[in-house]
This record gives sequence, structure tokens and C-alpha cells, in this order.
Amino acid sequence: MSKKRGHEKLEARLGYRFADPDLLTRALTHSSAISPGKRVENSYQRLEFLGDRVLGLVVADLLYRRMPKANEGELSRSLNSLVRKETCAAVARQLDLGSEMHLGESEARTGGANKDAILGDITEAVIGAIFCDGGLGKAYEVVERLFVELIGHAGNVRADPKTTLQEWAQGKGLEPPVYAEVERTGPDHAPEFTIAVQLKDFPVTTATGPSKKLAEHKAAEAFLIREKVWRETL
Repeated sequence: MSKKRGHEKLEARLGYRFADPDLLTRALTHSSAISPGKRVENSYQRLEFLGDRVLGLVVADLLYRRMPKANEGELSRSLNSLVRKETCAAVARQLDLGSEMHLGESEARTGGANKDAILGDITEAVIGAIFCDGGLGKAYEVVERLFVELIGHAGNVRADPKTTLQEWAQGKGLEPPVYAEVERTGPDHAPEFTIAVQLKDFPVTTATGPSKKLAEHKAAEAFLIREKVWRETL
């Protein structure tokens, strides 16, 4: 890769100019756009791994400072809600990362630029790239700026939906809910899982997500909203 600039508008939206623009290019490059033998070094995968850890550290520090009365459980719930794929995907949409991505033909055809899983990964990869390029201080500034509004609402985070559903079922004297995989679609690098949650005497609820765990959480949340245990959020 040559060190040519090509994402100046995105750098402006990020509020950060890369000394090594190749890092940003790599952070925006999905594995589907790279030949199999070069995916490790030329796609966003390694930067995503790093950015995930940087994001977690920065957000944990921000929560610790901004929520002085929160206990460990409250801080953990807030952290999990802020670093999950859907939240990172929402940040990616604010930055319009979808229009900046480099995707393979098949992934682009199937709407990869708008998939939560990919958008979330790209956000983490961009954070990882900023860390590599400018260090923790610069990454901290960017994460704080991008997540500040979300962090402001962190104290209102709900408990884990699977835990809530299990406790609700227990309170009614029912057996724990059962989660079953209904369908798996999509390519290996970007699968979509449909999961059903079953609870005796209640209709089955299904939901889809980029991992089994996320689909289970979505199914539990949909069940709780349907049964009016939770209100639907905007």
C-alpha cells in the first residue's frame, strides 16, 4: 500500500489526521476485498482486535470518572452496552464509515456496508489504527468525542436481557428459557444466526444477529418487550 491520502473527509469527521494514512486504509478494508493469503496483514482484522481493547479501556475509564456512585455491576452493564457491536455500528453510521469501506464484490452486493457486525468491527479497527498512529492519548480523545453522548446516558442501561428473562421466569415458577438455533445464513466470515427462545405456555420468540450470543440477547429482549416486562426503546 502506498501512503497516499484518500480519506480526508473522514479524518475531518474523526477529528484526527493520520501521520500514516495506510493505517486508516487498512482499518477500512474488509477481508472479502483481500486475497486469502494477504488478509492478515492487509485487512482490518488485527486492528479490530487492538481497537476493541483500546475502546474497552477508554470507555471503562470514562465511566469510572463520570459515574462515581456506580457499583461494579452498574459500571459493567454500562460498559457492555457501550462497546457492543450495535453501539459501535451506530457510531460508524454517524461517521458514514459505510461509504468509506473497501469490500469484496459479493459482500458489497449483499449490503455489507450496512451490516451492524461489519460496521462495529470497522469502528474498532479505526480506533486501533488511531492508537497505532498517535498513541493512547489521541485514541482517548477520539473515543471520548465519539461516545460522549452515549456515555451521558450510560446510567440508564438495562440489565442483561437473558438474565432478566431467566429471573422473570423463575419468579413465575417456570423452567428456565431454552434457546435454539433456527437458521444460519451468510458466508463464513459474516454469518447471521436466527435464534428462538422458548418458555412454557408462551409463544416462541425469534431474533437474528451476527453471533449466537447476540441473537440470544435480542430474542430475550424481544420476549421481554412483547410480554410488557420492558418498554420498547427508541
